[in-house]
Amino acid sequence: MKYRIAGIDVHKRMLAVVITDIAGDGEFQFERRKVGTSPSELCRLADWLAAEQVEEVVMESTAQYWRPVWAALEQRWRPKRLQEGAGARSGQLHLAQAQSNRGAAGRKKDFPDAERLVKRLAAQELRLSFVPDVEQRLWRTIMRRKHQLTRNRVQFQNRLECLLEEAHIKLSRVENPSQSFRNASLGRHGFNSVAETTQFPDHENGTALCL
Repeated sequence: MKYRIAGIDVHKRMLAVVITDIAGDGEFQFERRKVGTSPSELCRLADWLAAEQVEEVVMESTAQYWRPVWAALEQRWRPKRLQEGAGARSGQLHLAQAQSNRGAAGRKKDFPDAERLVKRLAAQELRLSFVPDVEQRLWRTIMRRKHQLTRNRVQFQNRLECLLEEAHIKLSRVENPSQSFRNASLGRHGFNSVAETTQFPDHENGTALCL
Protein backbone atom coordinates (compact mmCIF):
# COMPACT_ATOMS: atom_id res chain seq x y z
CA MET A 1 0.00 0.00 0.00
CA LYS A 2 1.49 3.32 -1.10
CA TYR A 3 2.16 6.02 1.44
CA ARG A 4 3.58 9.25 0.00
CA ILE A 5 5.69 11.81 1.85
CA ALA A 6 6.95 15.16 0.58
CA GLY A 7 10.09 16.93 1.77
CA ILE A 8 10.62 20.66 1.25
CA ASP A 9 13.98 22.41 1.49
CA VAL A 10 13.04 26.06 2.11
CA HIS A 11 14.93 29.04 0.70
CA LYS A 12 14.08 32.71 0.46
CA ARG A 13 13.03 32.67 -3.21
CA MET A 14 12.87 28.97 -4.03
CA LEU A 15 11.64 25.66 -2.63
CA ALA A 16 13.18 22.30 -3.48
CA VAL A 17 10.36 19.75 -3.22
CA VAL A 18 10.67 15.97 -3.41
CA ILE A 19 7.96 13.31 -3.24
CA THR A 20 8.46 9.60 -2.71
CA ASP A 21 6.58 6.44 -1.82
CA ILE A 22 7.58 4.89 1.49
CA ALA A 23 8.32 1.25 0.75
CA GLY A 24 9.12 -1.53 3.18
CA ASP A 25 12.49 -2.32 1.59
CA GLY A 26 13.85 1.16 2.39
CA GLU A 27 14.40 2.17 -1.24
CA PHE A 28 13.29 5.64 -2.29
CA GLN A 29 12.41 6.86 -5.78
CA PHE A 30 12.13 10.65 -5.58
CA GLU A 31 10.18 12.97 -7.82
CA ARG A 32 11.81 16.42 -7.76
CA ARG A 33 10.48 19.87 -8.50
CA LYS A 34 11.58 23.46 -7.83
CA VAL A 35 8.87 25.92 -6.84
CA GLY A 36 8.87 29.68 -6.26
CA THR A 37 7.73 31.33 -3.05
CA SER A 38 5.13 33.79 -4.37
CA PRO A 39 1.56 33.30 -3.06
CA SER A 40 0.29 31.98 -6.39
CA GLU A 41 3.14 29.46 -6.66
CA LEU A 42 2.57 28.30 -3.08
CA CYS A 43 -1.09 27.70 -3.92
CA ARG A 44 -0.07 25.66 -6.95
CA LEU A 45 2.33 23.70 -4.74
CA ALA A 46 -0.48 22.83 -2.33
CA ASP A 47 -2.72 21.72 -5.21
CA TRP A 48 0.10 19.64 -6.70
CA LEU A 49 0.76 17.87 -3.40
CA ALA A 50 -2.95 17.09 -3.08
CA ALA A 51 -3.08 15.80 -6.66
CA GLU A 52 -0.05 13.58 -5.97
CA GLN A 53 -1.89 12.12 -2.94
CA VAL A 54 0.84 13.15 -0.50
CA GLU A 55 -0.04 12.05 3.04
CA GLU A 56 2.65 13.89 5.03
CA VAL A 57 4.80 16.97 4.41
CA VAL A 58 8.01 17.81 6.23
CA MET A 59 10.01 21.03 5.89
CA GLU A 60 13.01 22.57 7.60
CA SER A 61 12.68 25.60 9.86
CA THR A 62 14.91 27.92 7.82
CA ALA A 63 14.89 31.41 9.42
CA GLN A 64 11.39 32.85 8.90
CA TYR A 65 11.05 31.64 5.31
CA TRP A 66 9.07 28.55 6.29
CA ARG A 67 6.14 30.56 7.69
CA PRO A 68 4.39 31.52 4.40
CA VAL A 69 4.95 28.00 3.07
CA TRP A 70 3.42 26.52 6.21
CA ALA A 71 0.46 28.93 6.08
CA ALA A 72 -0.29 28.15 2.43
CA LEU A 73 -0.15 24.38 2.92
CA GLU A 74 -2.12 24.59 6.15
CA GLN A 75 -4.88 26.45 4.34
CA ARG A 76 -5.02 24.64 0.99
CA TRP A 77 -3.35 21.23 1.22
CA ARG A 78 -5.52 18.29 2.18
CA PRO A 79 -4.81 14.68 1.20
CA LYS A 80 -7.50 13.48 -1.19
CA ARG A 81 -7.64 10.13 0.53
CA LEU A 82 -6.35 8.86 3.85
CA GLN A 83 -5.55 5.21 3.34
CA GLU A 84 -6.52 2.64 5.89
CA GLY A 85 -3.73 1.82 8.28
CA ALA A 86 -1.80 4.96 7.32
CA GLY A 87 -1.41 5.98 10.94
CA ALA A 88 -2.31 8.96 13.08
CA ARG A 89 0.29 11.21 11.41
CA SER A 90 -1.38 11.01 8.01
CA GLY A 91 -2.36 14.45 6.73
CA GLN A 92 0.05 16.29 9.03
CA LEU A 93 2.60 19.03 8.43
CA HIS A 94 5.95 18.63 10.18
CA LEU A 95 8.53 21.30 10.97
CA ALA A 96 11.99 19.86 11.47
CA GLN A 97 14.72 21.58 13.43
CA ALA A 98 17.60 22.48 11.14
CA GLN A 99 20.30 20.87 13.30
CA SER A 100 18.63 17.47 13.10
CA ASN A 101 18.86 17.52 9.28
CA ARG A 102 22.52 18.37 8.91
CA GLY A 103 24.39 16.49 6.26
CA ALA A 104 28.06 15.86 5.71
CA ALA A 105 30.36 18.85 5.77
CA GLY A 106 30.47 20.63 2.46
CA ARG A 107 28.38 22.76 0.19
CA LYS A 108 24.66 22.80 0.88
CA LYS A 109 22.58 21.03 -1.78
CA ASP A 110 18.89 21.60 -2.26
CA PHE A 111 17.34 18.30 -3.35
CA PRO A 112 19.62 16.07 -1.24
CA ASP A 113 18.59 18.11 1.82
CA ALA A 114 14.91 17.61 0.99
CA GLU A 115 15.46 13.89 0.42
CA ARG A 116 17.29 13.62 3.73
CA LEU A 117 14.28 15.19 5.45
CA VAL A 118 12.01 12.46 4.11
CA LYS A 119 14.40 9.64 4.97
CA ARG A 120 14.98 10.85 8.51
CA LEU A 121 11.27 11.46 9.05
CA ALA A 122 10.54 7.88 7.97
CA ALA A 123 13.27 6.65 10.33
CA GLN A 124 12.00 8.95 13.13
CA GLU A 125 15.40 10.61 13.40
CA LEU A 126 14.20 14.22 13.08
CA ARG A 127 13.58 16.60 15.97
CA LEU A 128 10.24 18.17 15.19
CA SER A 129 9.09 21.57 16.44
CA PHE A 130 5.61 22.19 17.79
CA VAL A 131 3.58 24.65 15.69
CA PRO A 132 0.28 25.73 17.30
CA ASP A 133 -2.91 26.20 15.33
CA VAL A 134 -3.85 29.43 13.57
CA GLU A 135 -5.90 30.89 16.43
CA GLN A 136 -3.23 30.22 19.03
CA ARG A 137 -0.53 31.70 16.79
CA LEU A 138 -2.66 34.83 16.39
CA TRP A 139 -3.07 35.21 20.16
CA ARG A 140 0.66 34.65 20.64
CA THR A 141 1.40 37.43 18.14
CA ILE A 142 -1.01 39.82 19.85
CA MET A 143 0.31 39.13 23.35
CA ARG A 144 3.92 39.30 22.18
CA ARG A 145 3.25 42.68 20.56
CA LYS A 146 1.50 43.93 23.68
CA HIS A 147 4.48 42.88 25.81
CA GLN A 148 6.88 44.64 23.44
CA LEU A 149 4.88 47.88 23.52
CA THR A 150 4.70 47.80 27.33
CA ARG A 151 8.44 47.16 27.56
CA ASN A 152 9.19 50.00 25.13
CA ARG A 153 7.03 52.40 27.13
CA VAL A 154 8.75 51.49 30.39
CA GLN A 155 12.18 51.86 28.78
CA PHE A 156 11.22 55.28 27.45
CA GLN A 157 9.97 56.38 30.86
CA ASN A 158 13.18 55.22 32.51
CA ARG A 159 15.37 57.02 29.95
CA LEU A 160 13.37 60.22 30.29
CA GLU A 161 13.49 60.13 34.08
CA CYS A 162 17.25 59.49 33.92
CA LEU A 163 17.65 62.51 31.62
CA LEU A 164 15.65 64.65 34.03
CA GLU A 165 17.76 63.47 36.97
CA GLU A 166 20.93 64.45 35.11
CA ALA A 167 19.40 67.92 34.63
CA HIS A 168 18.60 68.08 38.38
CA ILE A 169 14.84 68.04 37.71
CA LYS A 170 12.93 66.05 40.31
CA LEU A 171 9.67 65.33 38.57
CA SER A 172 8.70 62.82 41.24
CA ARG A 173 8.42 65.72 43.75
CA VAL A 174 5.40 67.04 41.86
CA GLU A 175 3.59 63.86 40.80
CA ASN A 176 4.03 60.29 39.74
CA PRO A 177 6.26 60.30 36.63
CA SER A 178 4.31 57.48 34.98
CA GLN A 179 1.10 59.49 35.34
CA SER A 180 2.82 62.51 33.84
CA PHE A 181 3.95 60.56 30.80
CA ARG A 182 0.48 59.13 30.23
CA ASN A 183 -1.26 62.51 30.34
CA ALA A 184 0.33 65.29 28.33
CA SER A 185 -1.41 68.12 30.22
CA LEU A 186 -0.35 66.70 33.58
CA GLY A 187 3.16 66.28 32.22
CA ARG A 188 3.38 69.93 31.15
CA HIS A 189 1.96 71.01 34.50
CA GLY A 190 4.59 68.92 36.26
CA PHE A 191 7.45 70.37 34.22
CA ASN A 192 6.22 73.95 34.81
CA SER A 193 5.89 73.34 38.54
CA VAL A 194 9.40 71.92 38.76
CA ALA A 195 10.87 74.67 36.58
CA GLU A 196 9.48 77.38 38.85
CA THR A 197 11.30 76.04 41.93
CA THR A 198 14.42 74.39 40.49
CA GLN A 199 17.85 76.00 40.76
CA PHE A 200 20.56 75.09 38.24
CA PRO A 201 24.27 75.68 38.97
CA ASP A 202 26.02 78.34 36.89
CA HIS A 203 29.46 76.81 36.45
CA GLU A 204 30.96 79.93 34.89
CA ASN A 205 29.98 82.45 37.56
CA GLY A 206 29.76 80.04 40.49
CA THR A 207 26.19 81.14 41.20
CA ALA A 208 22.86 79.37 41.03
CA LEU A 209 20.26 80.16 38.41
CA CYS A 210 16.62 80.08 39.40
CA LEU A 211 13.99 79.62 36.69
